Amino acid sequence: MTQTVGIIGLGFGRAHIPAFQANGCEVVALCQRDEAAAQKVAEAYGVPHVFAQWHTMLERAHPDIVVIATPPRLHAEIAARAFAGGAHVLCEKPLAMTRAEAATMVEAAARARRVAMTGFNWRFPAAMRALHERVGTLGRVFHLAGRWLGARWADETATPTWRMDRAEAGHGAMGDQGVHLVDLVRWNFGEFKRVSAQSGIAYPARTVAGGGRGADAEDYCLVSAELVAGALLTLAVSRVAHGTNDQSLEIFGAGGSLSYQFRRVGARWYEGELHAATPGGAWQPVPPTTEAVAPGGDQIDMIGKATIAPLVAHMLDCIRTGATPSPSFEDGMRAQAVLDAIGESAARRKWVDVAG
Repeated sequence: MTQTVGIIGLGFGRAHIPAFQANGCEVVALCQRDEAAAQKVAEAYGVPHVFAQWHTMLERAHPDIVVIATPPRLHAEIAARAFAGGAHVLCEKPLAMTRAEAATMVEAAARARRVAMTGFNWRFPAAMRALHERVGTLGRVFHLAGRWLGARWADETATPTWRMDRAEAGHGAMGDQGVHLVDLVRWNFGEFKRVSAQSGIAYPARTVAGGGRGADAEDYCLVSAELVAGALLTLAVSRVAHGTNDQSLEIFGAGGSLSYQFRRVGARWYEGELHAATPGGAWQPVPPTTEAVAPGGDQIDMIGKATIAPLVAHMLDCIRTGATPSPSFEDGMRAQAVLDAIGESAARRKWVDVAG
């Protein structure tokens, strides 16, 4: 049976449209406060219905799957309503405002017996999947280094959005970008034990969207961490780094090293790049083993096809078979616990244990 889909929020949420369509789903409704802008997106992708209010979309469209791509302040409320209506949910990250709120979402999904997944789409580039397959070759991991740098708000005159407002977003650069690094580390190497963080706001005179008060969500953050397994970790995250738009993760262990990079340049940029080194050897490229993604569309379309479509395929399989979803709401909750600890550490300037 063809699954119907409703998408709430059309910033990054637009990338979900080609991802679901590539999997044979029928995207039946889009929702955004700017209804005219939503209508243009709907026409471009052949989506029949547009709504300005999310609760109206849920009541009238009754989609089988709801995608939540709004500011995090709304995630828990929308998810609860979607579950109550019998829908499965794919929610963008960060899952919630706090770990406690994320826990209520995990519980709501369990009560409803619906498939609930967190939008950790960066598990799915071809090079990252190849890294995941090779983790066992590293032996005991000594240390890791990850970074996610972007220039979206490097210019002081850039228009502020809800992402500058902690009341809407919960976190700044860490919730927007860094949480993906947290998830990749958890997925591949296990849980965080404790963290120490420092963060900053690039332009103190910048306001939240609409003005009225200063922006209070961090623009950059440096994290030191210890994993439960004993490895040490550093993370560097920034959305005010001129000239960059890349992510990386390097891992060094007793059995060798892996280096993952994702830069949005080159003909097949959406696959990422992986290099491996064996003991005593030099870095060697690891060719991707997954099937090529059909070309076409802008960068958002290609991210949807290459990184969200595989996640959607797994979600549909879980709906059909009852398999355990991954990345799940529980994955989102555990990543949220790390974000909470990082925020507390940055505020208190001390090491903070991560809640279990």
